[in-house]
Amino acid sequence: MKNYVFSGACIGLLTSFSATGVTLAQSAKAATYITDEQVKAVNALPGVDRQLVSVDIGKLNEAVGIIHRGPTAPPAAGPSAAGGAGRGAAAVGEPCGEQASTPPAAGTPGGISHDHQTETYVIVSGGGTLVTGGHIVNGRKSAPDSEVTKVLNGPSCSGIIAGNDVVKRVVKAGDIVIIPATVPHGWTDITDHVDYLSVRPDPDRVLPAGYVNPAIKK
Repeated sequence: MKNYVFSGACIGLLTSFSATGVTLAQSAKAATYITDEQVKAVNALPGVDRQLVSVDIGKLNEAVGIIHRGPTAPPAAGPSAAGGAGRGAAAVGEPCGEQASTPPAAGTPGGISHDHQTETYVIVSGGGTLVTGGHIVNGRKSAPDSEVTKVLNGPSCSGIIAGNDVVKRVVKAGDIVIIPATVPHGWTDITDHVDYLSVRPDPDRVLPAGYVNPAIKK
């Protein structure tokens, strides 16, 4: 059995997943443990979204990532505002979402939606305003060979979040948010930082099981 355990506020949620038989090996009958020290080691790496592991738990794969976001900057104007929610850098892909000649004035840039992946955020430290719902405007698909597509989230669409059903909620350490697949999401008003775990069930097995971040691979 691999030696990987979350501690503190996160252990309750992740223990419930482990109890179903998470494993990094060939069987779905062994638990996967990720230590607090291993999470911190990966979170200290460069970048924003870093996958910890992706495992086969029987009927589906499940991944866990750790994300660190620094202070949000004032939104950029124009098409370049369609970012990728700070995930792995990738070449500009094909258009997706609604295409508009004039970007919506009230939109939130830097949003993303995932074609297949639901995410559960567990806020570890810091906070900010999480933007969810609506639809993507002037989006771009993640490239097939990008980190987003191959390691983190599977096929995704990044762009501006807009719409009458957009929800903006301030979140803080200890909060938990479930974001279904295809629901746009992004961040604003991060004054210092926000760190959070993302638990990522993968019923379609879009991402391969067996991934372990090189920083904690033994």
